[in-house]
Amino acid sequence: MIMIFFRKRFVFVLAGVMTTVLACQNQSAPQQEKLQLSAEFINRQLDDAISQVRVLADSVPTDQMPRTFQADTSVFSNTGWWTSGFYPGLLLYLYEYSEDEQLLQLAKAKLEILEKEKYNKGTHDLGFMLYCSFGNALRLTGDTAAYKDILLTGAESLISRYSPTVKAIRSWEGWTYPVIIDNMMNLEFLTQASKLGGDPKYRDIAVIHANTTIVNHYRSDYSSYHVIDYNPVDGSIVGKKTAQGAFDESAWARGQAWGLYGYVMMYRETGDKTYLDFAKHIASFILNHPNLPEDFVPYWDFDAPDLPAGSPYAHAYKTYRDASTASILASALIELSTHTEDDDGATYLATAERILQSLSSSAYKAEIGSNGGFILRHSVGSIPHGSEIDVPLTYADYYYIEALMRYRRLLEGKLLFEDVAGR
Repeated sequence: MIMIFFRKRFVFVLAGVMTTVLACQNQSAPQQEKLQLSAEFINRQLDDAISQVRVLADSVPTDQMPRTFQADTSVFSNTGWWTSGFYPGLLLYLYEYSEDEQLLQLAKAKLEILEKEKYNKGTHDLGFMLYCSFGNALRLTGDTAAYKDILLTGAESLISRYSPTVKAIRSWEGWTYPVIIDNMMNLEFLTQASKLGGDPKYRDIAVIHANTTIVNHYRSDYSSYHVIDYNPVDGSIVGKKTAQGAFDESAWARGQAWGLYGYVMMYRETGDKTYLDFAKHIASFILNHPNLPEDFVPYWDFDAPDLPAGSPYAHAYKTYRDASTASILASALIELSTHTEDDDGATYLATAERILQSLSSSAYKAEIGSNGGFILRHSVGSIPHGSEIDVPLTYADYYYIEALMRYRRLLEGKLLFEDVAGR
């Protein structure tokens, strides 16, 4: 069977069937001939990333984390900010690639100031903050004495925000009981905590939250709302809103990527084919959207190019791209391709390859020594808040490097995923 995949003037002709593998087992690579990017290409991007992150490391204060670079000024955060785990996680990925002990020591220094966030019950973002950092540290070092209790304490803090009435983990304060699509990304932390600690409650809550999100966050076309606000008394829905998208009914781009990544991960962690089927529907929405650019780096909102003239975002913001969305999509699609045995798997892999080529081009990848030491340019934080517009973002770099590392594993025929428990 041959699939012809049209994207405006860009045409993919994809043939073949991906190697079938089982979920809940570490995934093996597809056959070598199906991979179109060379080891030389992947390694060059990783080598450049190491050179760039050394530039970044020279500017980061001892007690802070890098966040962005805008108006020729570096912006840092304290460890309580939701992106605080990405920088040490990035360093650890690059250490995994290079075996450069200096990168490991840089990461460990940041883990020391980050550890206190294991007690933070005021945020749903502990997966980003602790799993991307300490989870990678445990996976790479095997030092359970140093990292296991931190992760389990953090998981306990995260589930303190769970409501059995709403059947979901609260995201923010304010509103009534808001749950955002981003929260799908923090569920991996809980599934891994159950493997690490043997207590099934963390995984159980992750499954319940994922199921609630399927029912309430998604529209009939498999696009996602950003925020569902619940009544905590009876679990009913108060409102379906956006905070960072163009309007309530729009498809905020990074939110679509968060959801795709989250459901691919939930299939891997549970083996429940419901999640795989749902992830494929989300992928279809994204990859077949008429507003997806030819280079597969999405606009900040899939509806942004169609905003009417009266929209507050139409004139200045409608065509801004979001490299962070593209990075998340690339990483998610690489994994999804390993779970998919039909021609869709070839499409997912080819799209991830195209995204990595785009992000690695001069259109998005910064010259070494520029961009404040960040790897990628042209990401968007929140246009409605006037925050981080067309700037580098620490999580864009993190997921870009994660995608490169996942692809490198495919090239080497290694297992795609290793969990923190060493299984």
